[in-house]
Amino acid sequence: MTISNVPQKTINIAVLTVSDTRTVATDTSGQTLIERLQDAGHSLAQHGIVKDDVYQIRAAVSQWIADRNVHAVLVTGGTGFTARDTTPDALLPLFDQVIEGFGELFRSLSYAEVGTSTIQSRTVAGVANRTVIFSIPGSTGACRTAWDGIIKQQLDSRHRPCNFVEMVTFNSVVRQSS
Repeated sequence: MTISNVPQKTINIAVLTVSDTRTVATDTSGQTLIERLQDAGHSLAQHGIVKDDVYQIRAAVSQWIADRNVHAVLVTGGTGFTARDTTPDALLPLFDQVIEGFGELFRSLSYAEVGTSTIQSRTVAGVANRTVIFSIPGSTGACRTAWDGIIKQQLDSRHRPCNFVEMVTFNSVVRQSS
């Protein structure tokens, strides 16, 4: 449930695309997330593309979780079962807390779209240094599913009974959007 008569807090969100082949011009998944977060009234803090490499992923995300002005990080790509899919392996050691329900809920929503193939998604989420991090499969459809079905509400300060905004903006200045 969203309370509409309360102003929404605008938060700063970084987007990281994990891919060995995508460029800024071909990164439809990252662009989808950027458009959706901006349409929801949030600010794009930074956008990056890194190779599917544990250390490149950790380096980019570590930089953002150390920045008090980045409240959330959306990572798309690298969540499958191939040898090159290392995003969960890169992120899990960074988390102070794992958000187990994200992967469960994502796979439940995704099942309606891709059937049992959703079992191959190792999507994860967690909190690190008061920054919420969501890891999403690399397909544009999966990004839409994750944002529209879960993340948009959880990053909306008006969503009840709970959301992540108060936690990630504690001791931080955020703008009120109307």
